[in-house]
Amino acid sequence: MWEYEHGIETTAAPEAIWALWADVENWGTWNADIEKIELRGPFAAGAEITMTPAGQDPVELLVAEAAEGEMFTDEARFAGLVLRTTHRIDRLDHARSRVVYRMEISGEGAAEAGPGIGPAITADWPDTMAALVRTAQG
Repeated sequence: MWEYEHGIETTAAPEAIWALWADVENWGTWNADIEKIELRGPFAAGAEITMTPAGQDPVELLVAEAAEGEMFTDEARFAGLVLRTTHRIDRLDHARSRVVYRMEISGEGAAEAGPGIGPAITADWPDTMAALVRTAQG
């Protein structure tokens, strides 16, 4: 398995962060890497997302878990690998939260493939998460 996690502290309201996450079709307003995105179904476990990163082929995602106002996990599957990304809000106190993204790549060959593809996928997380919290703060 290959793993990577990045977090950022914010004073943005957790509800504002969740609202941005739940508004899938507008992720491109704070995630510069998204060229096109489509949500099928309500933003909850079982929803399907087709996300096209800038200059790349579309990626099919399944919302595997969702707890409104707290976290969601999406999964992509290809070539025997499962790319599982958890997005969560950890409340630190009444005024601060920590937004955390965690990717786990598992499946046959993950130990070999993960170090090659994982960093390419997660490289923009610090910038994307900074834009997310800036947008949530208004």
